[in-house]
Amino acid sequence: MNAKATDGDGPDVKSVDATHDPGAEGASRRAEPIEHAAAESIQVAGGGLVRVGTASWTDPTMTASGVFYPTAASTAEVRLHYYAETFPVVEVDATYYALPALRTSELWVDRTPPDFTFNIKAHALMTGQPTETRRLPKSIREELPEDLRAKARIYAKDLPDELRDTVWTMFRDGLAPLADRGQLGSVLLQYPRWVFPSNESRASIEEAVERLDGWRCAVEFRNGSWLNEKNAERTLRFLRERDIAFVMVDEPQGFKSSVPPVTAVTSSELALVRFHGRNAETWEKKGITPAERFRYLYDRDELSEWVPRIRQAATEARETHVLMNNCYASYGTTNARELAALLADLES
Repeated sequence: MNAKATDGDGPDVKSVDATHDPGAEGASRRAEPIEHAAAESIQVAGGGLVRVGTASWTDPTMTASGVFYPTAASTAEVRLHYYAETFPVVEVDATYYALPALRTSELWVDRTPPDFTFNIKAHALMTGQPTETRRLPKSIREELPEDLRAKARIYAKDLPDELRDTVWTMFRDGLAPLADRGQLGSVLLQYPRWVFPSNESRASIEEAVERLDGWRCAVEFRNGSWLNEKNAERTLRFLRERDIAFVMVDEPQGFKSSVPPVTAVTSSELALVRFHGRNAETWEKKGITPAERFRYLYDRDELSEWVPRIRQAATEARETHVLMNNCYASYGTTNARELAALLADLES
């Protein structure tokens, strides 16, 4: 990698080289020999199942003709059907921006096999983050106080108690078909970088888990202090005592929002690993799409680092979900197949 000057707010960032950003065609060529590598869950000897997938199936860079989907896969129904034949799990991030609709969940159930798993990202208002007012359901917008209705973005703390309750109710109601069919893997509670370790923050996590009672929850932090020398033991104990899955991450290091790649299983039901790429240049860059932020293709050695960690996690949890969030074009799907192939080789 070639050095690039820092902006003064983070570490010295590096520009990504051609190995890690070869373009859609280059990434797709790497996946050709292992096209079906991730189609089935991987049974770890002496442990649980490992499901490998991506954190999107609808990003425009991914749905572009010939990138990941067959040219004929031109509808949402056909694309989801194809994805579910290729991977056993997917993460839904659209629910972070807009509350899930019952009809959408019904269609997801209809279009996937019963053993296919959806991990759902919690809505922004559920984890202390702002949401665009215009993207709230009409029934909520109409009940907003006039001063809030005029704002472009609002936080849950701004809402009257009854509307805050409504957000959680609508989230649960919208995902009921997945839960009823046993296809809801977990709800991802991703807390922003301004949420640091405190009694208030831990109480917020407990409240979220209580509101999602009966569903598996996973927590991802975006503030490194949760896992620093002072707080790591307490953080993991807090999650373990409540059977909440700690989200293990691979991401750029050196920022306040960076969480170290700690391997820790805090729930006997679920271990979860998310790969965000290692593109430090874009990690905290403003005004770019998620696909550009996480635009990074892991090489084989970087993926291999995680194989023994994932296998160890799978011996401690009933299921382990591995999600590639580097969903630029075919980067995530290629890396998901490569990682699944590495894990399968270890078990063969």
